[in-house]
Amino acid sequence: MKVSFHGHSVVKIESNGKTVLIDPFITGNELTDLKADEQNPDFIILTHGHGDHVGDTVEIAKRSGALVIAVNELAIYLQHQGLNAHPMHIGGSREFEFGKVKFTPAFHGSGLQQEDGTFLYMGMPAGVLIMNEGKTVYHAGDTGLFSDMKLIGELHPIDLAFLPIGDNFTMGPEDAVLAAGFLQAKTVVPVHYDTFPPIKQDPKDFVSKVKEGTGKVMNPGDVVEL
Repeated sequence: MKVSFHGHSVVKIESNGKTVLIDPFITGNELTDLKADEQNPDFIILTHGHGDHVGDTVEIAKRSGALVIAVNELAIYLQHQGLNAHPMHIGGSREFEFGKVKFTPAFHGSGLQQEDGTFLYMGMPAGVLIMNEGKTVYHAGDTGLFSDMKLIGELHPIDLAFLPIGDNFTMGPEDAVLAAGFLQAKTVVPVHYDTFPPIKQDPKDFVSKVKEGTGKVMNPGDVVEL
């Protein structure tokens, strides 16, 4: 399993000959190394329905034919946008060609702003576990700290975890350090920071405070082989 980070919360996974994009916020993301019109994933996984996570999903999926995997309400909304979308929900799991997906709780919000300024509810926010080739990747999505992260780590030994550290909208570094301890992942990567002024953080400081040898700062384009 090949896993790469691409700024903000964008993660790409290549497994079983398939490419998966998680939260493809590319256009408007000054930190990413990707170009939306060059992405042709087989699958897109969304953690929740905010613009900085749904991002370029509609454009990419319409062009590539990617199957979008998301919580029920968000998936149905995207079906109405003409996409091929598979609805799931918190606690549910399903096997796909690239591996097994399981949605976990996240404490946040989920809604897409419409042109008239109103918001459409997009279901519960989520984290996601991707399991294949005997390896497990955990993308926490946008979330605050919650104690059931201990249970997530106990039930699903995690090889690589992506945790938000930006504060203001999600966990800050201090809470993310506690989350890393709860999860006991072999490697923990900070995400969701520096993209906007309210979430400026020092990822190296975060890494210095987690269990020795587990923290890893990934720059856009960096790859981890599992």
